[in-house]
Amino acid sequence: MSMELDTPVPLASRLTTQATILCYNCGAAIDGTQAAGALCSDCLKLTVDITQGIEREGILLMCRDCDRWLSPPAQWLQASWESRELLALCLRKLRGLNKSRIVDASFIWTEPHSRRIKLKISVQQEAFQGTILQQTFDVEFVQQYKQCPDCAKSYTHNTWRSCVQVRQKVPHKRTFLYLEQLILKSGAHKEALNIKEVPNGIDFFFSARNSAEKFLDFLASVAPIRSKKSQELISTDIHTSTSSYKFTFSTEIVPICKDDLVALPLKIARQIGNISPLVLCYRIGTAVNFLDPNTLQTADLSTPIYWRAPFAPLADVRELIEFIVMDIEPIGPQKGRFLLAEATVARASDLGHNDITYNVRTHLGSVLHPGDSVMGYNLTGTQFNNENFDDVAESKKYGGTIPDVILVKKHYAARKKNKTRNWYVRRMAKEEGEMKPRKQDQERDEVDYEQFLRDLEADPELREGLKLYRNKDAVQPAGMMEVDDDEEDEGLEIPMEQLIDEMGDVGLEDEELEGGEEV
Repeated sequence: MSMELDTPVPLASRLTTQATILCYNCGAAIDGTQAAGALCSDCLKLTVDITQGIEREGILLMCRDCDRWLSPPAQWLQASWESRELLALCLRKLRGLNKSRIVDASFIWTEPHSRRIKLKISVQQEAFQGTILQQTFDVEFVQQYKQCPDCAKSYTHNTWRSCVQVRQKVPHKRTFLYLEQLILKSGAHKEALNIKEVPNGIDFFFSARNSAEKFLDFLASVAPIRSKKSQELISTDIHTSTSSYKFTFSTEIVPICKDDLVALPLKIARQIGNISPLVLCYRIGTAVNFLDPNTLQTADLSTPIYWRAPFAPLADVRELIEFIVMDIEPIGPQKGRFLLAEATVARASDLGHNDITYNVRTHLGSVLHPGDSVMGYNLTGTQFNNENFDDVAESKKYGGTIPDVILVKKHYAARKKNKTRNWYVRRMAKEEGEMKPRKQDQERDEVDYEQFLRDLEADPELREGLKLYRNKDAVQPAGMMEVDDDEEDEGLEIPMEQLIDEMGDVGLEDEELEGGEEV
């Protein structure tokens, strides 16, 4: 039995009509199902303000000493003008901005001296259910000054928490002058609250222990040192079991300097390459580098080995004597800038009085010529109160190899007083001790500084790691240069391509000194 189904009858489609209402503000027809608050889109933008709860004005606090900005509650940030960091700081200070979505934010140009910072900010927020508005508004900040705690401590005495005392037991300050240039190049002193100069070295004061340890690591990377830490209890809180300490790091640099004559202990001489025990120190780095002027053999003495059995140099640069090269002939191989040669020299003070000459071997064969002046150590008739030298003299192997004269470096004529250098180096701003230095001490410091500048001119390797600045004031008029061309100038000049123009460092208070005088 089959069932017959009725054929489907198509229903007539109903026409849907959109429910429209009139905007109560302007009377425009709008969709009543999607209209928010019976307002059209144009009236919604005009009547609803989604930025009503956001501040339009603010205050930014800046420390004028270190150029840092205060980020509440107590953090100080380094931010340049119109930088991303400064923009983020301004947005964090606006109350009510966290309720909206930030679409765009940018700076509006203002006069630098107006101390005003203006921002243009675009935000989005839901005005009614299902309706999101985007609006743009301007915010103005007033820049005010406030001293940060770190700068306040730097102007207040006895607020340091750690101190690094750098010492070297030598009669001159050439090592500290070179170390000062390395510190300036790396900026290792920027966290120091104060730098104080003492008779045998320099003291660096820091606000935190970590800063002092970081500075100590820098010293260990550029000089052979040893350090010792001590601490002093300042206060203790019995309720929280917390204590406050002051830390002091005593640092001593190896008392051997460049161009010193050293008599090595025989045991150490065998350990570092079986070098002759009577050597010259030609370089100081993380280790002490020695050179045998008779054979051009070099050896490195590491810092731990030296401090196990420390010894003093046999003679320093104050005991150098001027000699005149009568004749010189290269005989040996060349190692770097050293060339082995045999020379005949005479003391400059003996010329015209006697005919005493000395035949020596020297490592300066590449720079010396007949008639040149050279500085060296005269060992003939000199009595040394040194146990290591006595052991060398009594040794069967080295006793007969002690030369009469050991030449160290070429000597150049003194610079004319009315002629300034075409370069200068920067100096750190240091605080002098409580007692004023004596007149003879000041003169000795000036001599050491002038000798340091002459060493920089004569040694290209010594000035490789330093910053030398071009002295624009040293440019002479054309008439004066023509007069100077006729006169022989035996002084040294550093090539202009090795000099740099000075750039203003932010927050760096340095003195510009050339030849011991303030520029």
